[in-house]
Amino acid sequence: MAWLDFDTQYLFLAFIGISAFLVFEAVYLLFFQNASYRNSINRRIQLLRDEPNREGVLIQLRKERGLNRGGDYRLPVEYLNRLILQSGLSLGIGKLALYVAIVAVVAAAAMHVLKGQPLYSGLTLLFFLTAAPVLWLKFLRGRRQKKFGAQFPDALDIIVRSLRAGHPVPVAITMVGREMPDPCGSEFGIVADEVTYGADLEMAMRNLYFRVGQEDLPLFVTAIAIQGSTGGNLSEILENLSAVIRLRFKMRRKVRALASEGRASAMILASLPIMLFGIIHLVSPEYYSSVWYHDITKMALAGAGAWMGVGIFIMHRMVNFRI
Repeated sequence: MAWLDFDTQYLFLAFIGISAFLVFEAVYLLFFQNASYRNSINRRIQLLRDEPNREGVLIQLRKERGLNRGGDYRLPVEYLNRLILQSGLSLGIGKLALYVAIVAVVAAAAMHVLKGQPLYSGLTLLFFLTAAPVLWLKFLRGRRQKKFGAQFPDALDIIVRSLRAGHPVPVAITMVGREMPDPCGSEFGIVADEVTYGADLEMAMRNLYFRVGQEDLPLFVTAIAIQGSTGGNLSEILENLSAVIRLRFKMRRKVRALASEGRASAMILASLPIMLFGIIHLVSPEYYSSVWYHDITKMALAGAGAWMGVGIFIMHRMVNFRI
């Protein structure tokens, strides 16, 4: 066949190039990746590489997360400031507001070009200035909390091993900030820096919970507070807490696997009417032309959409529940 008639010399040269690339990657992974990983394991370590002053790094991390130098909220709206803080964004409030404004203006201009009506453009601008950033920040917060929850048992294990080696609690927390990736690494590193520069350990732990908002953190904060006031074997308590969190995480994964069929059915049932409408409109564009502009059609579509929304909500509640 004609497409098989090619010079084998080019194939040989291509394999030589691929082999050279693989050799270069192997050398890099062998000699350089470990050092680069240690220098960029989390955001705090990256900043410490360029700025050895830990207090300056602590202030910079606070400002990136929407806090002032002392660790208090910068915005008067506490809910929005907490949402920005727990989402893990490192842009800063000023850059975030600028990006939101740019996206809102671009979306409103696109809507004006498409529709040509000021009402639609104004509604689009209002949506992207208010609801869209909140929904996006909630999505980022949920994703970050899930990642923190997956790393948290490993962080507890590091603290337990450090305590059993004879280190005090602040040193054990510092080890987590040095060994763990984000989000656990930077968050525990901030705790260690706050304790270093005068904050009480219990208050630093409560600040950790306010910055993350993960549901397993109150157990850890309470254990640290009780041990600080009454004493006790903290390593054993944290070891049991780590085992409980791992079992809860395992149960969540098991429930998610068992509910996967229900989620797939919900997605299929929710998307099937829209897909059929799109296919019919693509195959026969004139199929709905006789009834498309009637008021009864619009009311019927609105009622069907509302009823579908109720069904989707019920199916969502059936396959998603807290443990």
